[in-house]
Amino acid sequence: MKLLHSVDILIISLYLITIVVIGLVLRKRAQKSKDDYLLGGKSIPWYMLGLSNASGMFDISGTIWLVTLMFVYGIKSAWIPWLWPVFNQIFLMVYLSKWLRRSNATTGAEWIGTRFGFGKGAKMSHIIVVVFALVVCLGYLAYGFIGLGKFVEIFVPWEVVSNYVPFAVSPEYVPHFYGTIFTLFAVFYSLLGGMSGIVWADVVQFGIMTVAALVIGYLGWQAVGTGGLNVPENWMSPFQGGLDLNWKEIIPEVTQKIKSDGFGIFTVFLFMMLFKGVLVSVAGPAPTYDMQKILSTKSPAEAAKMSGFVSVILMPIRYLMIAGFAALALIYYDKLDLLNAAGDIDFELILPTAIKEFVPIGLLGLLLAGLIAAFMSTFAGTLNAAQAYLVNDIYLKYTKPDATTNQIKNMNYLTGIVVVIVSIVLGLFAEDVNSVLNIIVSVLYGSYVGANILKWHWWRFNGEGFFWGMVAGLLAAYFAPMLFPDVNVLYLFPILLVVSLIGSIVGTYSAPPTEDKVLKDFYKNVKPWGFWKRVHEKVIADDPTFKKNEGFKMDMFNVVVGIVAQTALVIIPMYIIFRQTTPIYIGIAILVVCLFLLKKFWWNKLEEKIN
Repeated sequence: MKLLHSVDILIISLYLITIVVIGLVLRKRAQKSKDDYLLGGKSIPWYMLGLSNASGMFDISGTIWLVTLMFVYGIKSAWIPWLWPVFNQIFLMVYLSKWLRRSNATTGAEWIGTRFGFGKGAKMSHIIVVVFALVVCLGYLAYGFIGLGKFVEIFVPWEVVSNYVPFAVSPEYVPHFYGTIFTLFAVFYSLLGGMSGIVWADVVQFGIMTVAALVIGYLGWQAVGTGGLNVPENWMSPFQGGLDLNWKEIIPEVTQKIKSDGFGIFTVFLFMMLFKGVLVSVAGPAPTYDMQKILSTKSPAEAAKMSGFVSVILMPIRYLMIAGFAALALIYYDKLDLLNAAGDIDFELILPTAIKEFVPIGLLGLLLAGLIAAFMSTFAGTLNAAQAYLVNDIYLKYTKPDATTNQIKNMNYLTGIVVVIVSIVLGLFAEDVNSVLNIIVSVLYGSYVGANILKWHWWRFNGEGFFWGMVAGLLAAYFAPMLFPDVNVLYLFPILLVVSLIGSIVGTYSAPPTEDKVLKDFYKNVKPWGFWKRVHEKVIADDPTFKKNEGFKMDMFNVVVGIVAQTALVIIPMYIIFRQTTPIYIGIAILVVCLFLLKKFWWNKLEEKIN
């Protein structure tokens, strides 16, 4: 049995001590005010927030999932993360981060007041956003919790640890036990240091992950050079063939994995992901850590830069690691033990098993510290978002509006502890990473889309419409999987969307429009494009110098260019690891053209008053 070397244990311990120190050092700054705790005082540079956001997205559960996808589907696995959708960062970069940051809100729920005012409908909307945000945050916390536990189980066998634990743990709950232990470290620095503590810890974590990714990428690249790669036809192509690759003669067990994923016909699957992805992106960010990082920036222009920087810094580094691990697993598959505690083959064990088998002493400790850091980054950012909603949107709004700084500090600590306990309990009921991911990405986000598209683009849409649109979407998200149990949840998205839109429109016309003053203030501050003619005419009547946002076509052009550039940043590292020279040159040429266009039509226009 291969156990961790003392050098690796020392490296991991040094990392854990470092993040505890960060929490202690930044504790006083975080306690200055509510904004200092939840948003870092809106004084953190955009590039640090971007690194922090990238670190939060470099999560261990997602990395496990993406390595598994690349192992099975090859280069075409680059499209599957559109389920999130991964390109929502491009919509944020181009225009949505600016729109959101102009509100000067502390949370997405507080933003509701800037759009719908403070009447009955706005209060209903505020409540439903808080509920949705907490459900999503708890889902993400449970998702990361399971991923970390499965990961640690490989390196710290339960038969070794059980001798030091004064109670029995069933084999299926071993990952949950490990997840709980490391969760406590993330809780410590995120509760004490607030947003500033999270950002500084994330910068350290991303540095570790970058070194680890370069090492793993090199090991994978070197392994491919041995010539032992055996993959199905069209595995190397992003377009040719479907997702139903023929593994029968190579690794027969993968065939069952493909069947259980149930992605279906590739072109239909790709179209549905694009359809869903665009609509989810247009709806704006969900009320989680991504939104909190946007609201923490110094200005709308810096919010846009931060969102763009996430893709630039995250994609190449992350996919060097992913492709490196996939290469090692494919070439040395016979050496991998993919049996879980229950004795079944689990392809989600590819990542941790490959690390255990191929990474040398010292580098193993660094890599483990980095991947544990990835979990903590995601967990801490999500925990901060959940605290923001509970403290800012429930405690300060409905319970104690005149709370002192000390009372707010104590409530931050209390809500953080409660959220962690609930997420751990939810994690105990999660079977695996993919099951939780499907619920979050395909079901909850599907219910979110309809109402959140309309809130940006249609002046008549009011608080009642938002509330009933969200309620209808959430009810559909609950019942649709029951009515269609054999259908992949991705293909239920159109149903959720239509139901949500019907609820939104019916709810909108059940009540009067939002007050003119609220609409005019929102339109002047945020400057959205869309169906705002009536409000625009009233604003012009008050201020003839006001200029309408005419940037729709340019924004959509930049979005398309940005998505192509982001996809190139994903595919180029894959081809580098697998030594595919011609596709590398093609990808680099495409990327250079895209960067030139974005520099000219996006970056150079960031400081303009409207766009």
